[in-house]
Amino acid sequence: MTRTRFALVASSLTLTAVLAACSGMPSMPMAHMATPYSQDMLPDPVKVPAGHRVAWETVGVGEITYECRAKANMADAFEWVFVGPMAALKSRGGETLGRYFGPPATWAANDGSALTGTQVAVAPAMAGSIPLQLVKANPAMGSGALTGVSYIQRVATRGGVAPAMPCAAGSTGKREIVQYQADYIFWKPV
Repeated sequence: MTRTRFALVASSLTLTAVLAACSGMPSMPMAHMATPYSQDMLPDPVKVPAGHRVAWETVGVGEITYECRAKANMADAFEWVFVGPMAALKSRGGETLGRYFGPPATWAANDGSALTGTQVAVAPAMAGSIPLQLVKANPAMGSGALTGVSYIQRVATRGGVAPAMPCAAGSTGKREIVQYQADYIFWKPV
């Protein structure tokens, strides 16, 4: 075998070995690839106004607590009332970047920056999921990722709605925790 032919065969075998090794590796889902976030498919009420850019994308994974309470001004009527959320804010790759909790609704980054906000609008999500939401951010406390954020969108919601079990006089004060997930998109002025 000539030296050139030997080198070609060796290179081919090395490439084959590398490809075989890689074939056993899990492939990265398309959702985790670096694609720019687009709000084109969102309902108009929860779209961020022009003149803003995405500054931070997170995936909130956690729970929402509800409590069975008497309805205001309605004798013998009861309902599940939202008490508050608790969620980890993660990167698309799963790294924990901060947390979300309330009330009041507070987003806190691991770098020490945090902010609260006021709901501007909501829009229906798929059945069984909390609504999509647009929040106007208050000025951030501390310095970091949340400094200068003007809006927060809650999109791609899954779960989180009030419990399906009955809420009645005998269960007043009972709390139930439901799991949820949502993307929180943070926007800053351009």
